[in-house]
Amino acid sequence: MAGIGLGELLYGVPEAHIVNAAFCHPGPHGGRFSDSTRGAWYASVELETSIAEVVFHKRCFLEEGRIAGELTFEYVDFLADFHGEFHYLDEIEAQTCRQPDPMPECYRPSQALAIRLLYEGSPGIIYQSVRRPEGTCVACFRPALVMHPRRDLDYRITLEASADTCHVEPIQKRH
Repeated sequence: MAGIGLGELLYGVPEAHIVNAAFCHPGPHGGRFSDSTRGAWYASVELETSIAEVVFHKRCFLEEGRIAGELTFEYVDFLADFHGEFHYLDEIEAQTCRQPDPMPECYRPSQALAIRLLYEGSPGIIYQSVRRPEGTCVACFRPALVMHPRRDLDYRITLEASADTCHVEPIQKRH
């Protein structure tokens, strides 16, 4: 990928392939704080926020694919530690960077901010979740700052593209 160098990737640590994939395989439109050339590690402080974000994007996938009916998938919750002086969105940045739609157009201001911060040396951004406003999210810009990545519990999530509800069931296995 043109946006990330081989020297930035993780090697020799458990789950390195998962972390590296987040940076090397961004979506065609990128994410809220990453573009299509360089991904980021997106996380949240609360499990409920992670699930809300994942469910939102799964619903988008179902809608875009015109997939009707119920879908059940497994979600693996990953834990990680972060260290550094992450950027907190100020009021104006929050207004422009937390627009919920239309996607992907609403990502343009936040992607521009992220690119500027990345090249200024910022480790990433801490922000209020768009999909669960009482939650806190992290977008980490650098693989080496995703420290001690590890699997926690697995969950089974059932949802429909056309419904606002979902069912989340823990699968009792710890990795």
